[in-house]
Amino acid sequence: MTGLELRLIDADQPPELVARLWRTLDAEERSRAERADDVRRNRFTVVRGAVRELVAARLGIRPAEVVWRRNQYGKPEPVGAGGLRVNWSAAEGLAVLALAEGRAVGVDVEPLREARLAERMAARWFPFEEARFVAEAAEPAERAARFTVLWCRREACVKAYGGRLVQALGVSVAGPSPLSVADPGALGAGPVGLCDVPVPEPYRAAVALLGDCPDQINSLAWSAS
Repeated sequence: MTGLELRLIDADQPPELVARLWRTLDAEERSRAERADDVRRNRFTVVRGAVRELVAARLGIRPAEVVWRRNQYGKPEPVGAGGLRVNWSAAEGLAVLALAEGRAVGVDVEPLREARLAERMAARWFPFEEARFVAEAAEPAERAARFTVLWCRREACVKAYGGRLVQALGVSVAGPSPLSVADPGALGAGPVGLCDVPVPEPYRAAVALLGDCPDQINSLAWSAS
């Protein structure tokens, strides 16, 4: 299956690059950035600026010319993109951008959760079999990893639909990657293909597409050049 591009964005960049990317942001993005501390402001600027550069390259426009529209739950899509669908996720120093042709896409990246918190969250929010799968791992690190993988998959599914996380909390996303999930969120859009995305430690990530997911997922690191 083709038509899916994934880019890994290192959000920790030198000041001169942060300054260049800042100039591409719109007023709403700058306002959000200015409400954060220095580290988070710089990371936000890099991620949004990199997303703009990558999307603009696909659309044949300048990064500052990218305009976003959002659905009722806040999922952004570029205006005038034709069949190009876009989604991204950022967590601390890493972001993942997904670009797909002709199909809705969702992506999520998360740092590993602390094992005891992961167990509690799984017990509260996951289907019984998934919660047991998390709890029965022998080592704390494995419990954290199992939980984080399942959380990323669930978030990616919901973002592909453009819905809310609560709509997919009862849907199982367990199993070997890639896998198919039948209508998560009960939004009537059909099955979603789910794939784990290889990312550096201590992160986990997943991507979801309406329809099937590729058997193998490849991602490229974003370069400021």
